Amino acid sequence: MSSVTSPSSNSNTQPSPIQQAAQSILSGATGSSLDVNTLVQVLVNAKTAGHTAVLAHQQQSDNAVISALSAIKSVLSSLKTSLTGLADGSVFSQFAATASGKGIEATATAAAGAAAGSYSVFVEQLAAANQISSKAFTRDATLGTGTLTIGVGSGSMSIELDSKNNTLAGLAQAINGAADNPGVTAAVVKGSDGEHLVLTSKQTGAANTVSVSAGAGVDANLATANFKQVTAAQDAKLTVSGNPVTSASNVVKDALTGVTLTLTSPAVGTTQTVGIESDTTAIGKAVQGFADAYNAWVSAQKAQSAYDPTTRQAAPLLGDSMLNSAVNSIGRIMSSGVSVGGKTYSLAQIGLDLQHDGTLAFSSSKLQSSLKSEPTGVSSVFNGTNGIGQQLDKLLNEYTLSTIGQLDKRSASINDELTSITKQQSDLTTYQQTLTAQYNAQFNALNRLLTTVSNNKTYLNQLFGGNGAAGTLNKRG
Repeated sequence: MSSVTSPSSNSNTQPSPIQQAAQSILSGATGSSLDVNTLVQVLVNAKTAGHTAVLAHQQQSDNAVISALSAIKSVLSSLKTSLTGLADGSVFSQFAATASGKGIEATATAAAGAAAGSYSVFVEQLAAANQISSKAFTRDATLGTGTLTIGVGSGSMSIELDSKNNTLAGLAQAINGAADNPGVTAAVVKGSDGEHLVLTSKQTGAANTVSVSAGAGVDANLATANFKQVTAAQDAKLTVSGNPVTSASNVVKDALTGVTLTLTSPAVGTTQTVGIESDTTAIGKAVQGFADAYNAWVSAQKAQSAYDPTTRQAAPLLGDSMLNSAVNSIGRIMSSGVSVGGKTYSLAQIGLDLQHDGTLAFSSSKLQSSLKSEPTGVSSVFNGTNGIGQQLDKLLNEYTLSTIGQLDKRSASINDELTSITKQQSDLTTYQQTLTAQYNAQFNALNRLLTTVSNNKTYLNQLFGGNGAAGTLNKRG
C-alpha cells in the first residue's frame, strides 16, 4: 500500500497520490491541460489500494495455511496407517512357518489359530488330476450326431454333435468353450497311429475322475470304456506328527491349524520338520514403519511452525493452537508408559528411544532381543486395549477423519473465507470501475472548463494588452 508523504519528508520522497492529483489540477489551472487518465488512476488507487492489499494479503495467508494443514493431515494419516497391526495387536499374532527340506512350502496365516512348535511331516504321494485318452481316430473322422455327456466328479455337461462339430477338433473346441463345463479340458493329440482326444480334469483329487457317455448316434468309441487312463485321479497322502492326512489338493490347508502346506514332487518320500514361530520379521517391519512415520510427523510439524530469525519469516502454523494441541497430545502418549497386569512398559524397552529433538531412534537388534527374552512385553506396549497404538489411533481419528476431523473442518472454514475474499475482490473491482467512470466524467468536464478559461484569458490579453501583448484596443488609441 502507498504511504502518505508527511510535510517534513525530504525532497527525494515521492509525492503522495493526493499531492500528485493536486499538482495535476494546478498544472491545468496555470495553462496546461489536465492529464485526466493519470489523475483518475492516482485517485482510484488512493481510494482502493489499501483494501486491495488487505484482501490480497489475507488470501495469500489463507492459502498458505490450507497448504500447511494439508501437509499435516498427510503425515498424520501416514502415522495412522503405520499403526495397522499395532493398534489392535494383530501383528504380534502373526506366525512364520518353515520346512527343513525341499518340496514343502509352509505358510502361516495371521490370527488363524496357528501355534508355535515343531511338527514332522511325511509325504507319501501328491494329488494328481485324472487324464484319459481316446482310441485312435483317422484324420478328419466324423463322430456321428447326437448327445455326448462328459462328467468330472459330480458335475457334467452335454455336448450336441452335428455336422458342424462332429470331428475331434470340433468336439475339443465345443468342450473347452462350453459355458457349463464342469472342469475338464480337451485337446487333440496327433500320434503315429492317428488322432486321439485327450481329456484332463482341471482339479486334482481322487473324486475328480473324468467320464464320457455316448448317446444314440454318437461313435461308441467315445464311451469311457474305450479311453485309456493316462494319469489316475488321486489324493495327496501325508502324515503330520504321525497322523494320516489326505487332501484332494497339493495345497493342504489346516492339517496344522492356521498353516498351509504346499507340496511338490521333491517332498515325496521324505520326512521334514515344519517349524512355526512368531513372525519377528513382520513385527520388526511394523515397528520400523511406525518409527519412520512418527519421525515424518515431527519433521513436518516443525517445518510448518518454524520461524527464521534471519529472514524474519514465520511458517504458516507458527503459534497455531490446533497444531500445538496435536503436538502436545501425541507427545504425552509417546512419553507415557503402558500399564498391563500391574507392570509398566515403555517404548524404550522395545527399541524405540525418544531423542532430544522429538524424533524416535529405532534399534532393530534391541527389538529382536526383547521379542526373544520377553515377547509379551513387546505386545503389551501395543496391546489392543490401552496400548500406545490404540491411544494414538483414537487421537489421530480426531484430526484426520474426512469431513468431521479437526483438520478438514479447519480447512473448510478457511475455504469459506477465501470464497468471501474472492467475492469482495470482485465487488472491489466493480467499485473501481464505477469510480473510474465517475472521476473521468468529472475531470474531463473540469479539463474543458480550464481550456475555456485559458482561451478567454488569451483573447483578453490580445484585446487589452498584457502578458507581453500590446493589445488591439491600445493601438487604436
